[in-house]
Amino acid sequence: MDPHLRAEVRRSAGNQCEYCLLREEHSDFDHQVDHIIAEQHGGQTVLQNLALACIHCNRHKGPNVAGVDRVTGQVCRLFNPRADSWEEHFEWQGAVLVGRTVVGRGTVQVLRINRHGRVRTRALLLAQGITFRPVVAGD
Repeated sequence: MDPHLRAEVRRSAGNQCEYCLLREEHSDFDHQVDHIIAEQHGGQTVLQNLALACIHCNRHKGPNVAGVDRVTGQVCRLFNPRADSWEEHFEWQGAVLVGRTVVGRGTVQVLRINRHGRVRTRALLLAQGITFRPVVAGD
């Protein structure tokens, strides 16, 4: 991948995972550039199809483009950081990320965002006064 494109993805994400909002500096591993729509599904390597993801979210997302909302049983697309509003689909309840919509709940499920270790890490960060907010253009 072109290093300038990779740098632009990092800059626009503010060096935080665009799914769970974990900042790279609070992670044991470097965040990765994720194809929102995987290349095997026709996704291109362009800024509009790339997001910064922590290793946990990227590993669990893999090439998935959809999930199942456990509340409704509905098959749904996953959250798209380039097209969707994070606040519309998610909210924090302490260290637990809750999906507010079918898309949000499906994404939380597929990416396993609330696994015990992840919640514990976020709780420790919250106790240190570190908060999780999506990057807003111009920040």
